[in-house]
Formats: sequence, structure tokens, C-alpha cells
Amino acid sequence: MTTFSLGEPVAWTTLSRADQEQRFTTLLAAHGPALGRLAASYARDSGERDDLFQEIAVAIWQALPRFRGDCSERTFVFRIAHNRAITYLARRRLPTVSASDEIDLEDAGPDPEQVLATEQRGDRLLAAIRRLPVGYAQVVTLTLEGLSYAEVADVLGITESNVGARLTRARQMLRRLLEGDHGT
Repeated sequence: MTTFSLGEPVAWTTLSRADQEQRFTTLLAAHGPALGRLAASYARDSGERDDLFQEIAVAIWQALPRFRGDCSERTFVFRIAHNRAITYLARRRLPTVSASDEIDLEDAGPDPEQVLATEQRGDRLLAAIRRLPVGYAQVVTLTLEGLSYAEVADVLGITESNVGARLTRARQMLRRLLEGDHGT
């Protein structure tokens, strides 16, 4: 079995089944946490999030033979995840989330007060992101995952200037939503 580094171009069809599985495992290990967060931004509860994450993983596995190296593997994986999430939304037609809905967040530290405050801010932000129009929520979610404007543009099929414009507008909307929720 071959050991793979991310970013290293690989002709999928030349790999053995074991090497294909290892390559897939390497991709999921590197991008799985970010893909899980992406799935959480589209799904209302942990069951739906897990279902969407599984759909994303299957879609990545199915798409890997078509990866030609025209973009980074990271961009390729997020493009697939984005497309799967949009399909999921269209199929599920999820209603918007109210700020009072519970969202599972992992314990970030030993101080319970700090953890609670962080969870509450995270809950409010995630609820606000879910209330944005899809085009704005996508840009915010991908940006929060550390994708550059160029990568976000490539994933969504829009221009970098459109990414910037959507992100600016989304920040304004989020600010209003979070200020409006502050009293609740």
C-alpha cells in the first residue's frame, strides 16, 4: 500500500483498490472536521448532519475517479460537499432555525462559564447563518472554514469579486440578526 500526501497529484485509475481506499481515508481525515461543520451549517440536528456528512463522503468517493488536478483537492472536496448540501436542502426544504434551537457543540475548555458563553455565541452565530439566504450562508460557511476568496469562488462557480460582495452583505445581515437576537 502506498502512503499519500495531500496535494500530490494521483491518477485514480492507476491505483489499486487498497490505495484508492487509503487515498480516500487520507482526504477524509484531512477535511472531515471541516466537512462536518459544513454539514452542520445545513442540517438542523445531529442525525441530519450525520446523514448529510455521509452523503458528502459517498459523493466524494464517487467523484474521485474524475479528479484531474485542475484545482486543489481541498477545493474539489468542498465543491462536492457544497453541491451535495444544496441537493440536500432542495430535497429537505428545511425551515429556518430559531435562535432558541439547541445545537450540539463540543466542550472547548475546562472553564464551564467560558464554555457556556462560547457555546451560546456559537449557537447564535450558527442560527443566524442558517437564517441567511443560501448564497450568503455558503460564502460565510466556506470562509469560516478558511477557504480563500479564490477557493470559495471556484467551489461556488462565481467570481472572487462576487464572493467579496456576498461576504460583505452577509456580514451586514449577520450583524443585524445577531443584534436583533441579543435581547432574547
